[in-house]
Amino acid sequence: MSEIKKDIRSLSQEDISNFLEEQGEPKFRAKQIYQWLWQKSVTDFDDMTNLSKDLRTLFKAHFMIKAVEIKVIQQSSDGTVKVGFQLTDGNIIEGVIIPTDDRNTACISSQVGCSLDCKFCATGYLKRMRNISDFEIYDQVAALNKISLEKFGKPLTNIVYMGMGEPLLNYKNVLQSIEYITNPNGLGMSPRRITLSTSGVSKMIKKLADDDIKVNLAFSLHAPTNEKRSEIMSINNSNPLEEVIDALEYFSTKLKRKVTFEYVALKGFNENIEDADALAKLCSRLKSKINIISYNPIDEADFERSTSNRLDRFIQRLTQKGVQVSVRKSRGDDIDAACGQLANKVRNE
Repeated sequence: MSEIKKDIRSLSQEDISNFLEEQGEPKFRAKQIYQWLWQKSVTDFDDMTNLSKDLRTLFKAHFMIKAVEIKVIQQSSDGTVKVGFQLTDGNIIEGVIIPTDDRNTACISSQVGCSLDCKFCATGYLKRMRNISDFEIYDQVAALNKISLEKFGKPLTNIVYMGMGEPLLNYKNVLQSIEYITNPNGLGMSPRRITLSTSGVSKMIKKLADDDIKVNLAFSLHAPTNEKRSEIMSINNSNPLEEVIDALEYFSTKLKRKVTFEYVALKGFNENIEDADALAKLCSRLKSKINIISYNPIDEADFERSTSNRLDRFIQRLTQKGVQVSVRKSRGDDIDAACGQLANKVRNE
């Protein structure tokens, strides 16, 4: 029975160095190989052109590189690109490129499906199959960066962990993927260009601060009271707002980072004047800003996008209360833009 080859990307640079030493090869080659894998995103040993043919053959005999594959690409009339990725086990996940004049942002996934069941989110209706590995997360970034260069003539400038899944429930792999993305021998991106979005896992928010992970943090709030939030996000039952706000305050103070509150405006549910008042009170607890998101309706839920008049009145009230507010317009209305829509469609084809 032949030995099952290990994916070389599951090895650290030190592991590769030890393997080289065991094979009687110079250890300095480990850094070159690491750079091929994580800086140049190579997925074929034959492309490692500064290695001898014999050394490449040696690695092919012992290891494999099994990258995620692009299953489908959709592009909206507004430029938004959505990609369905197929993992090695056949599961489908999503990634998105959101282009603007001054930046190209990649939105990436951290779980196949989701551990949570948020009522307004298409991913919440998908069963969580498993966590995504660190190199599967990295592969999304590498592939989206290549697409960004091809379609827009410039690389990614920002990365947000706001796709499928709850990143803080895949903590180890997410942090390792950030290491690959920010390491000078990897993609070399500044941590300030990376944002983790969480639905509010209090314990892990504090751990993020204690581990001194200097990325940006966004909290998917979407309702300003425990009663309303529990109605649409069951995670609020185990992580009530008081606990999450305490954890965010701890993170913000310790790492000197402003926290973003992500807030999808749902018509008639969370964008009334009393909601604005309650939201402003929450924001006063810590250094923060609110990102109001225009809702992308999904077939599975009855929620509607807020009207311009209602949204304007809501934002005006927040501004009067001294809250810093920005508005994220809906993107990709003519494709499967809402998180989870494309994966669900591809999976069912």
